[in-house]
Amino acid sequence: MLFLDQLFQNIKTYKDKPALEFVGADKTTTLSYQELGQAIEKAAQYLQSLGVTGGDRVAIQLPKSLEFIYLHLAAMRLGAISLPLNPGFPATELEYFLSDSEAKVFFADSKAKAELDPMLGKFSHLSRIFVNLGQGLNLSTPDSALPPLPTDTNATALMIYTSGTTGRPKGAELSHGNLSTNLSDLYTAWQWQADDVLLHVLPIFHTHGLVVALHGALHAGASTTILEKFDAWQTLDLLLSKRFSVFMAVPTIHSRLLDEAGTQTFDLNFIRLMTSGSAGLPEDVFERFQKTFKYTLLERYGMTETGMNLSNPFEGERKLGSVGLPLPSVEARVVQPETETPLPDGEVGEVQIKGKHVFKGYWRQPEKTDESFSPDGWLRTGDLGLRDMGGYYHLKGRSKDLIISGGFNVYPPEVELVLSEHPGIAATAVIGCPDKDWGEQVVAVIQAKAGLKLTEVEIISFCKERLANYKTPKAVKFVTDLPRNAMGKVQKNQLRSELCQNKTETV
Repeated sequence: MLFLDQLFQNIKTYKDKPALEFVGADKTTTLSYQELGQAIEKAAQYLQSLGVTGGDRVAIQLPKSLEFIYLHLAAMRLGAISLPLNPGFPATELEYFLSDSEAKVFFADSKAKAELDPMLGKFSHLSRIFVNLGQGLNLSTPDSALPPLPTDTNATALMIYTSGTTGRPKGAELSHGNLSTNLSDLYTAWQWQADDVLLHVLPIFHTHGLVVALHGALHAGASTTILEKFDAWQTLDLLLSKRFSVFMAVPTIHSRLLDEAGTQTFDLNFIRLMTSGSAGLPEDVFERFQKTFKYTLLERYGMTETGMNLSNPFEGERKLGSVGLPLPSVEARVVQPETETPLPDGEVGEVQIKGKHVFKGYWRQPEKTDESFSPDGWLRTGDLGLRDMGGYYHLKGRSKDLIISGGFNVYPPEVELVLSEHPGIAATAVIGCPDKDWGEQVVAVIQAKAGLKLTEVEIISFCKERLANYKTPKAVKFVTDLPRNAMGKVQKNQLRSELCQNKTETV
């Protein structure tokens, strides 16, 4: 059953049951499943009045809010493509996404209108709507007939831009079938129940918070309490209230909860499921969580292009340092990166994935799509790992120079592309250095043009105007020359070894 079919069946079955409780700074709003269904239908009628039809891209750059959720689900309901965008993207980045996607409609926070209007003036055929958050959508659209729910499993439902490995980001197209397959797998693997209550503290513009957490709860007919912003004290207090049975977070959040607990210990073992993902879970956080909260976190592994792939078992051993076993419909293997020959257990190679949950491809980039798959149809994840004798997978690093900071992916070429536009920079390399709070921090290594003196403040300010905050370098290192090999390629391993305070090198 497709996700939307399941959602609207749940709307009928659990009509009076709380679906969403949104906890904002000023007020808390609760919607039943029936009220959520009505909000989705009303938003879909509004989109329809704007001329949105099947396949159109609906770009949504809103902070975490009920309005975001209504519009996202309404776009999918119409057979259009929901395009969530990080509210932290500045106008310069946003212009690329709107241009590349050829979005039909764009929704943004009314507070950003003055900043965005000059850029939006370049898009004469784009409908732009600025939303007053917290007031609902206040739609006056008359009731109108909506088309049937989408039935084409291969039709794109969701498009999420991934940071570019070679420059510009790519729009990963996820079909209705992709999403539904993965949600069904997670329902089985994590034993979702209709009486579950999820505490949601993640952003909702990417796969983890939007699909795995929110869609997962709605697919199960469960209830979700959504915090507008993560606060460690508030989150720990709510977890201890015994109202919640499911909690999902990134390692940075788990680390903040441990900091909040300090030397105290608490028993959270009554919570049915607590997961960690979007970045590797440090072993010390895994062990401290066991000691402080008497709970063994369930680590799993996913990607924007696939949703979830592997997971430690809900029942069974949750191995330290492992991202677990393939989900029910997922195939995984480890191959020699150059030849793509499968490797025996215990040997490190590239992890590759196959299954009906794997994305359709990159929006209007068939060459990049083809490059992402092996000749026999396996997705090249770019992650290095091994499978142990028990079938558990262990990630050992990345074959690409991906940086994961606070659970967000940052590809150095995208940052380097921006830095190359600075008139005083002759050459640059971007690396990730270990960071206690964020896992890794983005560091720009700069070779200035002859005779010019640049400052860290100047470089960071330049990037802040052109990049989202999580992509902006947190530190800048100046060098006379960048180390290169015989082919002229910058030796980033050497830079990490020399410039990162923690000399441990990922392999």
